[in-house]
Amino acid sequence: MFSVLPNLEILDLSHNNLIGKIPNCLPMSLSVLNLQANCFDGNIAFGFPEGCGLRNLNLHGNQMDGLLPRSLVNCRMLEVLDVGNNNISDAFPHWLESLPDLQVLVLRSNKFHGSVQSTKESPSFPKLRVLDLSSNYFVGALPVQYIENFNAMMDPHKDGGSPEYMMVWTRTRYYQYSLVVTWKGFEYELQGILIVFSSIHLSNNMFEGEIPDVIGKLSSLKGLNLSHNNLTGHIPPSLGNLTNLEWLDLSSNKLAGKIPNELVSLTQLSVLNLSNNHFVGSIPQGNQFNTFGNGSYEGNVGLCGIPLSKSCDGIGTPPSSFQEKDKLWRFDWRVVVLGYGCGVVFGLLMGYLVFRIGKPKWFVSLFDGRPSQSGRKMRKARRLVQRRR
Repeated sequence: MFSVLPNLEILDLSHNNLIGKIPNCLPMSLSVLNLQANCFDGNIAFGFPEGCGLRNLNLHGNQMDGLLPRSLVNCRMLEVLDVGNNNISDAFPHWLESLPDLQVLVLRSNKFHGSVQSTKESPSFPKLRVLDLSSNYFVGALPVQYIENFNAMMDPHKDGGSPEYMMVWTRTRYYQYSLVVTWKGFEYELQGILIVFSSIHLSNNMFEGEIPDVIGKLSSLKGLNLSHNNLTGHIPPSLGNLTNLEWLDLSSNKLAGKIPNELVSLTQLSVLNLSNNHFVGSIPQGNQFNTFGNGSYEGNVGLCGIPLSKSCDGIGTPPSSFQEKDKLWRFDWRVVVLGYGCGVVFGLLMGYLVFRIGKPKWFVSLFDGRPSQSGRKMRKARRLVQRRR
């Protein structure tokens, strides 16, 4: 197929309904192979020869299985590798750490397994800016050896000026990279990857142990998702140094202790999820923390303070003045209704008596001003007494 296209540099067949196997021979001239969102299946059988010029390999959203081909190490210029949402079953490809220009590594939603640890002492993944290992079967501690070498994430890029995107230039045109990401809980396809964009997604695995302090050095990080693992210990105060962070999700772990006040300095943070852990004490206040609701903290019975209804003095959050006025208003109306009800009952009773036995003379004299017979007799007796005197 490709033998008649010896100079092909970009092949983008993404978002179609193509099926079957991927041809195992690719032209050496190829810089971009984008087969995202198709129905290709089987092993990634094609080999990558020495001198491979591939910069972007995107197989996201197919039905590929088997192992990740080791011959990828021959693609020394590879910048983006995305094999997310397939059925690949393999150990973590630590051999990719020798690729000097790799910036985006997406292995999410496969069957990768085992620990994620470096096998060499030299710096690994120095240019990596996007790492997505979510929804696999990784175990063990978080990859500290890799994290401390993520030099590209330690560069505090500024967002000012014209946006710059990852792309490849060919002899006739440029090609802008795309990427499927989970961002702030939603899945998006970025039609361009900003060079300032950096994120780490390790959620939905079986990582354990503590969150390493060294993550606090990744100053350009915009998203950090460590949710749904078995992490223990405290939140390191060093996370307060991630001043570009917009999304932090540590939910559904076994983290404990207090939420460090240093996190208040994360003024770019728009999404925070610390739910379903074992945090205790008062929730920090100020800056972005004044905007987060109950959902950010639910499932932590030891937490107290705003926005939760549980106050930190154990008495409960005092009602607002509006609530107090509302209670008084409801009380006043209850008194009015009670008096009105009693009056109605009394009136009905008197009407019944009048109907049954006629108008009582004392009642008539009381309301129509005419004296009753007993009243006349009493006045007549008084006049007789006065005459005798």
